[in-house]
Amino acid sequence: MTTSHSNSMLIGVGNPFRSDDGAGLAIVRLLRGRIPPEMKCGEETGDGAELLDAWKGAECVILIDAVQSGAPPATIYRFDARAESLPAWFSHVSTHTFGVAEAVELARHMDELPPKLIVYGIEGLDFSPGTEISPEVAEALPAISKLILREIVKLSAVRSAKSV
Repeated sequence: MTTSHSNSMLIGVGNPFRSDDGAGLAIVRLLRGRIPPEMKCGEETGDGAELLDAWKGAECVILIDAVQSGAPPATIYRFDARAESLPAWFSHVSTHTFGVAEAVELARHMDELPPKLIVYGIEGLDFSPGTEISPEVAEALPAISKLILREIVKLSAVRSAKSV
């Protein structure tokens, strides 16, 4: 039996016109064509209602967003959102009052979280208007992409083993 990724999603979250807030989108763009073709790729603004709709019915979701916690730029955070709540600062840079962290917690409360939800946060430096990602964050994007690609491959292997 072959593994289907049709119920798997990679979602980049951000605003490409707010500098480092576009980092999650940039990573999805780097990974397109490198992930299993059956795995859906999406780009979202971070609006919580849109996120709830985007991952509806998905079995496995990897979501990537820029964050601002005060750590050095390009610091990577990884959360298993099924096992733990996202920190309060996770939605700090969102222009939406109902962002990623709020969408995750609402879905948890409504028992509508995907069975597997991994959330990556990338520490941004500059969230001012502009289309350029800061050099510190841009330099880290290829390494972050490889890290996420390894996770996708690992999850794929686990799903393959379970379907045998």
